[in-house]
Parts: sequence; C-alpha cells; structure tokens
Amino acid sequence: MDFSTAARTVLTQKYATFSGRAARSEFWWFALFSFGMSIILNIVDAALFSSLTGGVGLLGLIWMLAVIVPSIAVGVRRLHDVDKSGWWYLLIFVPLIGVLILIYFFIQKGTDGPNQFGNDPIAAGQIAA
Repeated sequence: MDFSTAARTVLTQKYATFSGRAARSEFWWFALFSFGMSIILNIVDAALFSSLTGGVGLLGLIWMLAVIVPSIAVGVRRLHDVDKSGWWYLLIFVPLIGVLILIYFFIQKGTDGPNQFGNDPIAAGQIAA
C-alpha cells in the first residue's frame, strides 16, 4: 500500500472501522500523512491566525478532531494484525511506557494468514505490491 492509498483508505473507506486488520504500510503511511498535515496546518496557523487566536492553532485543532477517530481505528486494526485485542490501545494513557509498548506492537510483522480478527491484509490482496 502506498502513501496516497493508505490516506484515502483510512479517511474514506475505513474512517470508523474498528474490525479487521491493517498492515504496517497502511498504519505507518497514514501516521506520516497525519503528522505532515499537522505540521503544515500549524505553520499556516502561525502565519495567518496567531494574533487572532492567541497562539491556539485553529486549523491544527480542526485537523486533530477530524482524524482522531480514524487514527484510533487504524491503530486498533493494526493491533488486530499482530493478534492483539484493540483494548491494548488504552495503553496510550500510560505515560511513556504505554506509548513505547504500542510502538513496539505497531512495528511488529503481522500474523501470517488469518487470525481471530480476520484475513491477512497482505495475502488478501488489499496491499498493492
């Protein structure tokens, strides 16, 4: 899965889909897209609105609210790919250690073949070679 396909899939086709599995490429390309958009919008906020909003990034805030659900959804689907329950995502609330554990899970290779959460997204042909 390439950059644009990952962003399109997460934002349009699977916006709030918490079931199934997400390959590493889908997760990490979307994370890069979201991070890049956040930086761009914060720069625009600083250039255009810093005197109006008192330093609060209005566009960045709108972006964050728009992608919070798909970000959590793709994270849960990524955990499913490594055969972990989506409830592991709650580790995000444990300062530092929880985030490091989640990053460890997110970088792991997914389960080969089907697991309890669905078919392998790579074997199912959802990922372009």
